[in-house]
Amino acid sequence: MKLVLLDAQTLGDDLDLSPLEQFGELITYPITTAEQTAARIQDAQIVITNKVIIDRSLMEQATQLKLICIAATGMNNVDLGAAKELGIAVKNVAGYSTKSVTQHTFATALYLIEKLDYYNQVVKSGVWSNQPLFTDVSRPYFEIAGKQWGIIGMGSIGREVAQIATAFGASISYHSTSGNNTNQPYTHKSLEALLRESDILSIHAPLNAQTQNLINQSNLPLLKEGAILLNMGRGGIVNEIDLAAELDRRALYAGLDVSTKEPIESDHPLLHLQHPEKLLLTPHIAWASIEAREKLLEGIVENIKAYLR
Repeated sequence: MKLVLLDAQTLGDDLDLSPLEQFGELITYPITTAEQTAARIQDAQIVITNKVIIDRSLMEQATQLKLICIAATGMNNVDLGAAKELGIAVKNVAGYSTKSVTQHTFATALYLIEKLDYYNQVVKSGVWSNQPLFTDVSRPYFEIAGKQWGIIGMGSIGREVAQIATAFGASISYHSTSGNNTNQPYTHKSLEALLRESDILSIHAPLNAQTQNLINQSNLPLLKEGAILLNMGRGGIVNEIDLAAELDRRALYAGLDVSTKEPIESDHPLLHLQHPEKLLLTPHIAWASIEAREKLLEGIVENIKAYLR
């Protein structure tokens, strides 16, 4: 069989892809543009894609195509209806990144809570060396214990975050955007109440009709002074233009691992804040611990095995 991996670079150069070779000839491309996709999958039986879009037209041209393996959980880059009509199986991998995203959530939260950017620079710049005191408490930080931690998206990642935040001593509440997931062992609140009452609010939801532009200029002002907003879900859930304006307007902090357009544009308002220390941005890496990527590859291999059986 011929297997084509369209965007191997998303999996990292440190990941051993040789387990895929057991199924046949493996051709890998670091990245694939929309203009290159048709030619690259033309005679493949199995296509592996993380973010490269596979639409109806491409499937119709790839007459040998039998299986599309999505190297991710989200399946919005493949036309699932067309695949079903054309008899092409589509398989994704779920649950591989729960630990990784959860860890990154707390890394981001603690970085912002403890003002680590400021204190790191105070020491490295020599400012602390010239101070008369043994300490510097000019930028107060708070403990998670006793605080309200709100969660939007109480799936596997949201539940893991809730468990760890509870271990820190936080009180957990959440909002279900679908209105169906209200049987969790935590307090369910309206979105408005969650925003008003949370000291830390983390988002772990998918991007869909219910979550698109969920956090915007109409409700961002509901967040407490000094609150921390974390988006570990998808860009587009938080209106980034509105968030930039709110961060410039008052005491608010945010940590984003995702943006509406990725990579983020160089002229984006979030990159030009009056007080950039109030924002931590990472390039969509929460999912990408080496362990998570290894689990992802294992999931792809198992999906191919299951298909062939």
